[in-house]
Amino acid sequence: MNKLISTVFLVGFFPVAPGTFGSLFAVLIGYFVCLYGGFPLLLLMTIFTAAMGVYSVKKYIFNYSRPSDPKEVVIDEVVGQWISYLPTSFAIWAFNFDESASSPYLWLCSFIFFRIFDILKPWPINWADSKHSSIGVMLDDAFAGVYASAITLFALIIF
Repeated sequence: MNKLISTVFLVGFFPVAPGTFGSLFAVLIGYFVCLYGGFPLLLLMTIFTAAMGVYSVKKYIFNYSRPSDPKEVVIDEVVGQWISYLPTSFAIWAFNFDESASSPYLWLCSFIFFRIFDILKPWPINWADSKHSSIGVMLDDAFAGVYASAITLFALIIF
């Protein structure tokens, strides 16, 4: 079960760019969650998935004797991707914007910015990435999500 959770139902085993596919999976799920459940549901799912991720990644790394951040583990990308959209989702929900404000355009923005920060790893993302633990695995993508969220929220305000 830890393998399924850590690899997001085996999405992490895509032969090319598993992190990108994990993020795309998160965008697809997140878009529909925001469309039908809004910010509260996205927040709950992010918190729950992060907690499951820390536990499952720890067990997965231990049980399969993998390096501390194996490429097939993409649950961290899912959480980071959702974090990158949380402030935008909150603004849409709090200011009672039309449901269509949660547009594919804004999700695309959050996806692009999240992937950029996840790949470039500026501080403190690189600090968290250097921690060889399940919390480090999850935290570096959470930080990338925070950076991406600021730019995505700015895109909402401008457009």
